[in-house]
Amino acid sequence: MIEENIYENYSIDFKEKYSTNKKAYYFIFNNRREIYLQNDTQIPLFNQEDLKEFDLDFQLYIGTYKNKEIIVANTTSDRTNFHTLFELYDINHEEYQMATRAVLIRDWYMTHKYCGNCGTKTVIDIKDMMLICPECGQMHYPKIAPAIIVAINNNGKLLMAKHSYHHTSRYALIAGYVEPGESIEDAVHREVKEEVNINIKNLQYVKSQSWPFPNSLMLGFIADYDSGEIKVDGEEILDAKWFKLEEIKIPPSDISISSWLINNFITTHSR
Repeated sequence: MIEENIYENYSIDFKEKYSTNKKAYYFIFNNRREIYLQNDTQIPLFNQEDLKEFDLDFQLYIGTYKNKEIIVANTTSDRTNFHTLFELYDINHEEYQMATRAVLIRDWYMTHKYCGNCGTKTVIDIKDMMLICPECGQMHYPKIAPAIIVAINNNGKLLMAKHSYHHTSRYALIAGYVEPGESIEDAVHREVKEEVNINIKNLQYVKSQSWPFPNSLMLGFIADYDSGEIKVDGEEILDAKWFKLEEIKIPPSDISISSWLINNFITTHSR
């Protein structure tokens, strides 16, 4: 999991229909949300001449990165050298972090071309990074879906569950989306109760993470077991149990906050 501040080398800004004569960082995505990398697997520094081989739908200026302009674009080109965001993470953590912002802005711009309220074509607001409907005034900001994930302790044992949507037999932490009208803390208690039928106490927020799969903000918690017996629905959750430290399997990648929470649990309870 990346813990560096995204603004360490990045300054935020936004302009639509942007072009520059200078070399700029281009975060170019295809329709599968894959990102274009050069042969050396780096984000390209392009000028306008370099872009002629791409069929770009749009270009959005989103600020400066390492003192150079950064532009997000989408292409319908079916060329090679496109990589998943997971692959980019393994190649370069810092560029992956920038790509998480770029892809979320790209998704928002592509999916809000027309107002969801009245169907009118939207326009960019003159002040904010917002698409606004000129007909009814509906405002369309980039979509971020808050979600919780929690590591639950029971006398040095960690609760993990097997989810039906995982393609492997791996056990994972309890997680879920925040529902309308509830607080983040309410969401943790509800998800735990719904998924494994237990009650928790001593809930504590520890860390957050942008998770662009597709558009989540993951909020990480730790908690202690309080009461109840584990019971799963057999549909969304196939199994759940308490794992001793020596039984816990670390996820193969540290890309997610889940890995951080599991490693933190092991470190804390090994003392």
